[in-house]
Amino acid sequence: MERQYDLVIIGSGPAGMSASIYASRAGLKTAMLDLGAPGGKLNKTSEIANWPGILSGSGMDLANAMFEHATAFGSEYIYGNVVKVVDGETHKTVICEDGETYRAKAVIVASGTKERTLNIPGEEANVGRGVSYCAVCDGAFFKNREVAVIGGGNAALEEAEYLTQFADKVYIVIRRDVFRADQIVQDRIITNSKIDIIRCHVPRRIDDDGTRVTGIVIADVNTQTETTLNVQGIFPYIGQDPATDFLADLDVLDEHGYIKVDANCETTCHGIYGAGDVIVKPLRQVVTAVNDGAIAAQHAFHQVRGI
Repeated sequence: MERQYDLVIIGSGPAGMSASIYASRAGLKTAMLDLGAPGGKLNKTSEIANWPGILSGSGMDLANAMFEHATAFGSEYIYGNVVKVVDGETHKTVICEDGETYRAKAVIVASGTKERTLNIPGEEANVGRGVSYCAVCDGAFFKNREVAVIGGGNAALEEAEYLTQFADKVYIVIRRDVFRADQIVQDRIITNSKIDIIRCHVPRRIDDDGTRVTGIVIADVNTQTETTLNVQGIFPYIGQDPATDFLADLDVLDEHGYIKVDANCETTCHGIYGAGDVIVKPLRQVVTAVNDGAIAAQHAFHQVRGI
């Protein structure tokens, strides 16, 4: 079954929802396709403190408000796992895993990124049994327990701080001896009595008792000496990879899988755009994502209408 639209947006995070607002307000028949809940990583963010006009707020609240706005002018939200985009001369075809296909004059890819895994023994087997990639989602399960956060960027430190409202102890394990996070975030972490920082160590193995995580083995990067942290929860925050496998047949990706776009957020395939965290860019934030979505949608409108 093939459904027809002026514009199909792949992804319903901040970039996709911003594109939806601009496109549907302009009168384009628009659909947002996504495998997850609208809002993307906003749903996994405990606090937003850099959205202009809001000193501090919940990521989920902002996601809900954006989604209401994104669908207010007739844009459809459709659950679907996109597996391929075909670049036709006049129309694009978006193919989903369930066999549904969507035909549109333009496509905006705002599929975002997915969490990078540690790729160590015991990780995959213990997802949902102590290994989690979302502190906001699962932090409450670790009340009065000890957990480890792996990573030294903003996301890692912010989620470690969030976990302290549940856990008795939070270890932050970083490969280097310095953080990559903003200084204001570092200052809060360093003064938090519930947080222990373990520098110059990398994870080697996750232990379990057959039903749940019992610890993580870490190694000193200089001496290779191994130490076991007896934690019940492990939260890796070591970076993201772009969710662009479905674009593999199109020559629009860089060597890391990010989408290459021009100033109009358009790829070298006319009528196919990229927006948000999934494109090549120096800063990946909510505010830059909505900017991309607006630019891509406005340019797509002119392309579709021929004006």
